[in-house]
Amino acid sequence: MSTALPDATLRRTGPAATPWRADPYTNALRNGHGPLFLRRSDGWLLPLDVERWCADADAADLSALRRCEGSVLDIGCGPGRLVAGAAARGHRALGVDVSQAAVDHTLRLGAAALLRSVFDALPGEGRWGTALLIDGNVGIGGDPAALLKRVAQLLSPGGLLIAETVQMDVDERVEVHVDDGHGALGELFPWARLGTPALLRHARPLGWQPADQWTTGGRSFLALRRV
Repeated sequence: MSTALPDATLRRTGPAATPWRADPYTNALRNGHGPLFLRRSDGWLLPLDVERWCADADAADLSALRRCEGSVLDIGCGPGRLVAGAAARGHRALGVDVSQAAVDHTLRLGAAALLRSVFDALPGEGRWGTALLIDGNVGIGGDPAALLKRVAQLLSPGGLLIAETVQMDVDERVEVHVDDGHGALGELFPWARLGTPALLRHARPLGWQPADQWTTGGRSFLALRRV
């Protein structure tokens, strides 16, 4: 199966939200390492694993990629290890991200990516076989129900969503900054943190049913199918 997308498609870009274009995130991706955090208004810090994001797909990532079906859309693809990994496994794969640095890194890997939000118009809407929300990206937009509804619009009937969840029953919607640990902050933006039980609570009323659930390498994953 071909993994390539037309060059014209790759050049299309849409509006990009500013938080992930902030200097701390851009600098971390360009350097390939942190420190980098999400900072809540009360000072709480969530470390972001930039080194893992910029490396090849690890065993936990591969556990998700092995479950992918058909064409793969990686939402919030970051520097592109999962897009590249999916393409290497024979899937037609596309990453979308609101960070130019992330898209540039993905393209340098030889994978396909667009500078675009998941809530913008995307190619292949209603025809993707699998959508990925990995590395906490189930928190995009700070509104899990809105994100799940949008993913349902992107997938083909019976399509699969594979999401990474927090390893505890967390259901939190917050506003955060990207923080480099040295005083540089990105803009404030909404985010969410969900454990598997919380994601299921949001998903079931919207017509999603669990297809698989697993933990590996200290990370938790949930596969959902829209029925």
